[in-house]
Amino acid sequence: MAQTFTIGGNWMRIAIIDADLVGRKRHRFPNLVCMKLSGYHKERGDTVVLKQDYDGLAAFDRVYLAKVFTDTAVPPDVLRLPNVVYGGTGFFYDKATPLPSAIEHHMPDYHLYDGWVQAQLAAGKRRQEYRYYLDYSIGYLTRGCFRHCAFCVNQHYDRVMVHSPLSEFLAPGRKKICLLDDNFFGCPSWKELLGELQATGRPFQFKQGLDERLLTEERCEALVASKYDGEYIFAFDNIADAPLIERKIQLLRKYTSAVCRFYCFTGFDRAGKWAAAFWHRDLVELLERIAILMRYRCLPYVMRFERYVESPYRGMYVTLARWCNQPAFFKKKSLREFVEANGAGSVTEQYFSGFEKAFPEAASFSDLRFGEV
Repeated sequence: MAQTFTIGGNWMRIAIIDADLVGRKRHRFPNLVCMKLSGYHKERGDTVVLKQDYDGLAAFDRVYLAKVFTDTAVPPDVLRLPNVVYGGTGFFYDKATPLPSAIEHHMPDYHLYDGWVQAQLAAGKRRQEYRYYLDYSIGYLTRGCFRHCAFCVNQHYDRVMVHSPLSEFLAPGRKKICLLDDNFFGCPSWKELLGELQATGRPFQFKQGLDERLLTEERCEALVASKYDGEYIFAFDNIADAPLIERKIQLLRKYTSAVCRFYCFTGFDRAGKWAAAFWHRDLVELLERIAILMRYRCLPYVMRFERYVESPYRGMYVTLARWCNQPAFFKKKSLREFVEANGAGSVTEQYFSGFEKAFPEAASFSDLRFGEV
């Protein structure tokens, strides 16, 4: 969590701030670090509150501040307060100091967000939007990855290892399980761990996705035989993996016809230049990936690297994300039909018109439809 983290001492007044909760319009997933910190301090007898602003922090003996998204703004003056401890990947990305073991392996306090969630429901929000706060036990069975992706927070790992037992974060009253593992099938003990999940009888999901490239007959059979919760999620980040991805989708299709979702990371130049030629190639390759997934009735989920805003085609990145990331549109409309639904003369139509002029070689993608490629 923090770069200068200490534990112990006498009874304390603790404030925990989920910076993403304070600084972003939508918040649909609890911060696991915040819940672990709360669980640890409540067990010690400390008073813990979820602080939803940055006022009156001097009244607390210690204030913990965490965030997931690097672009969530935090007032600089807050970070300089002597009682504030902050850290984690949202602040330091791949250079974050790990949590002390006593906190990392503590049962999360699943009630930390109760007051906030109840306020949202009282304001008329749908309960489904807050299901991860209310219904799921959340944690990691494994940590690490061996892929060394330049854009990933896990690029310094060289293997996948068992991280914690399921009992460490499995709450008796919660009917579902959400795993945040980085590359579950990369762990040598995946079969035993999957068996433990199946033995609970509870639906579970790997929210960060699974590595499609590691699928085998055995893994497909075991996965499909599980009480899986929601869509199977994978990633298709590099067009160079297309032949392998297609083979693995075909393998998975032997066991299930369920619609699968693939994270499609885009806007990241592995050469680190972000020149004009990159933006052109990147969009074409994104469309190629989308077309492949369409063919197998898989849903792309476009994830834009933050520097996409520097692209001369920024608007087209936005348009493609809006189209792909809303399955109700993507399943029924081609890209052209989606644009037309936004209205003649709309900003979306202007983006698309400029795109077709700049990318004549990509025109064939505009009329492709889900499952009909």
